[in-house]
Amino acid sequence: MKANKLKALWQGDQPALNGWCSIGSSFTAEIMAAQGFDSITIDMQHGALDYGMALPMVQALRNAGPTIMARVPWRDPSWIMKALDMGVEGIICPMVNSRAEAEEFVSYLRYPPHGQRSYGPTRAVIADPSYNVKDANAQVLAIAMIETAAGMEHLEEIAATPGLDGIYVGPADLTLGTQAGRLPPGFDREEPEMIAMIKEIAAVCRKNKIAACLHCGSPAYAARAIEWGYRLTTVGGDVRFLAQSARAAVTGWHEVVGRAGGSDSAGAGKGGY
Repeated sequence: MKANKLKALWQGDQPALNGWCSIGSSFTAEIMAAQGFDSITIDMQHGALDYGMALPMVQALRNAGPTIMARVPWRDPSWIMKALDMGVEGIICPMVNSRAEAEEFVSYLRYPPHGQRSYGPTRAVIADPSYNVKDANAQVLAIAMIETAAGMEHLEEIAATPGLDGIYVGPADLTLGTQAGRLPPGFDREEPEMIAMIKEIAAVCRKNKIAACLHCGSPAYAARAIEWGYRLTTVGGDVRFLAQSARAAVTGWHEVVGRAGGSDSAGAGKGGY
């Protein structure tokens, strides 16, 4: 069965670069995959897509090389198992707040006797004819999101859950969930209390020999996170890349062209041509 690229990188204590797909388009996914990310995550929680859109995205990603992951909407076996059956190699699960929830999550990704995953890898076995239960149990990644005060309170026991491969930090929800709304959501946190939590998660992950993963807003912040011990960093996704590039083009156009039309300089300030 195909080896999981992320798993191999982490076993060598190497950092990995993750891309994020929130637009329900196989073409967008194909574009993202062609850029050289180590892994691509399809966001089935907050992304503008459903299962019918996610499946062709997975198909588009297959031959490009990155590990294919999905963030599911919830700790729901139906979502998790269907995502695995269509061929994703890792699941990111939101809002894991206790050891019991982490154990439940992990159980949905593993076939018996190591879990309760139901057998039916409809597309996964077509995409990889060498697919088998033993390797699937070993290669599929289970990554829990820590996003709340309860998650931080139970961080040590969550990280020690057998079968858990990593913890993913979404700074926006972690901020909302632990700061009682005092701080606005966002990436690349600079508040001392937020940095302290982000570093604590990395330290606990390293202690338990699992991967710490962080959603970042820039390569510069990702580099800092890697120094703190993070082994997967996301530096943006299709929506942000599209918006940023479009904004840069529009801003650049206005800087060099403006809206001046002919000799009517007065019209430039009014948006006329």
